[in-house]
Amino acid sequence: MRRRGFRIPAFRAFAAGQPTRSARHALRCALWAALALLACGHAYAQRTPALPLHCADLAGVVIPPAVIGLPTGGALVQTATMIPATATGNQNGDYCRITGVIRPQTAGTPDIRFELNLPSRWNGRALQFGGGGYNGVVVTGTGPVPFSPDRAPLARGYATFGDDSGHIGDSSEASFGLLDEAVTNFGYAHLKKAHDTALALILRGYGRAPQYMYFAGGSTGGREGYTVIQRYPDDYDGVIANAPALNFSGVRLLGVEVGQDEYRVPGGFVPPHLLERVYARVLAACDALDGVADGLVSDVEACRAKEPEIIGSLRCSLQDPVNTQNCLTPPQLATLEKLRDGLRLPYPLAWNVETYHGYNVFQGTRFTSGLGLAHSPQRLPQLEFIANGYLFAQGDAYVKYFVTHDPTFDSSNFDVEHPGRYQQRLVTLSTTIGAMNPDIARYLSHGGKLITLQGLADEVISPNQTIAYYNSLIARYGEPRVDSFMRLYMVPGYQHGNGVFIPSVDLLGALDDWVARGVAPETLVMTDLTEASNGRTRPLCRYPGFARYVGKGNVNRASSFVCATSSLTSP
Repeated sequence: MRRRGFRIPAFRAFAAGQPTRSARHALRCALWAALALLACGHAYAQRTPALPLHCADLAGVVIPPAVIGLPTGGALVQTATMIPATATGNQNGDYCRITGVIRPQTAGTPDIRFELNLPSRWNGRALQFGGGGYNGVVVTGTGPVPFSPDRAPLARGYATFGDDSGHIGDSSEASFGLLDEAVTNFGYAHLKKAHDTALALILRGYGRAPQYMYFAGGSTGGREGYTVIQRYPDDYDGVIANAPALNFSGVRLLGVEVGQDEYRVPGGFVPPHLLERVYARVLAACDALDGVADGLVSDVEACRAKEPEIIGSLRCSLQDPVNTQNCLTPPQLATLEKLRDGLRLPYPLAWNVETYHGYNVFQGTRFTSGLGLAHSPQRLPQLEFIANGYLFAQGDAYVKYFVTHDPTFDSSNFDVEHPGRYQQRLVTLSTTIGAMNPDIARYLSHGGKLITLQGLADEVISPNQTIAYYNSLIARYGEPRVDSFMRLYMVPGYQHGNGVFIPSVDLLGALDDWVARGVAPETLVMTDLTEASNGRTRPLCRYPGFARYVGKGNVNRASSFVCATSSLTSP
């Protein structure tokens, strides 16, 4: 097993202009050790102890700005407490819980609050957790990786850490968008600042750097995972980035347009019972295309071929324009088709991105969830996620606070395609908050690995946007090279945290096997956590594969399925 250390061959490789992966790691550790020595005044000659060194003594430690790779006012450890394995509710064993703040440069900008956990039985690895929504809450790092059925990483010996991205509020609170440094922190800077602060403290606690540094997150945390690959490729050995909000500006602007179709266009609102009718009609047409009627639309491409037929069966008859209770009128169809078609801009955002790929509206996505479309036929004075719809409410907040800096601005009148004086602001924001840069050459040369999982029925982050970015990597680097570092898994029936199939699979174990032992993940087995079908298993197939029933055997067991691909062309 590879170990990091201060080996002369590493420096020889750099001097010769041939920085191998191990050389990069060795030099990185040497530099960090030197910085940490200066910052903490501690000798690191001894080997890793059984427990973090002097946990309580870490309280009050100051990390100078020079140790952090982006401009800050330095960091301060506020508390350092040893949590015993016997503590009530603790399932993570003995660990040192460290909390602190990273100071901003601009007056009035909130601190970045962070938490770091140093287990007494350290496995030599560190894991940074991503956040969700607009963040605003400290990610403690004491829980499991999303979709993982096993113990939390901390209980498995990982040093774990997370932060709040530099502001306080729940995941829907966007008012921090009025503060430029807070926006930069949310977009990318908090990731580097928290990473460097945590690494300095890990060095102080254990006397050596982690052998492997990982990142794991979903949604906003998924975007953050791709962000660290694109911006800080030498800092990470492996990343789990699920349902990533890669095109953050795109999804917000699409939400604005969908809201306009629902609330500005007469008759554009689609009530919940009609959304359920769309879903039921899709299941009737597409559920059995994978060989079994199990409530899952697995062969999305074959279902897409049936879309004209599905829409035709839902469209209101011209001969009976009055009876519209169980059919879709032209304005209602236009709303759903906007969701399906996505965003098309006449100007480019960062990295020449002009589109946000639409959703699988007619391929099994259920928009009646709490994160779906509006559930109230009137626009309320204050937008609410359930009443007005998640996409519209989030888009409205984005326009108010991030784009126009006017909390009273009415986004229903915002011209997304012709934003006038706000166009440059949109471009700037898409650079700051977004992970659409296809240039990941440094992460590839560094040997980093990436696993992404997402639901094909995701109603918040379009699975087709994730697939499109994946395909752009293949177009840029070729399929063999992308296969050498990335795995993309798409889950039928899974939405954005809910759905008719909620997968449970040990992605962290798969990532660690790939990074540390060179065992690349292929088909995995996932267990369904949905209450109605809890315990059934399916193969988790690499995209573009999906699970097809073999025609015999228990339909609730993965062994009765094989990974297949549709004969139809991807979107």
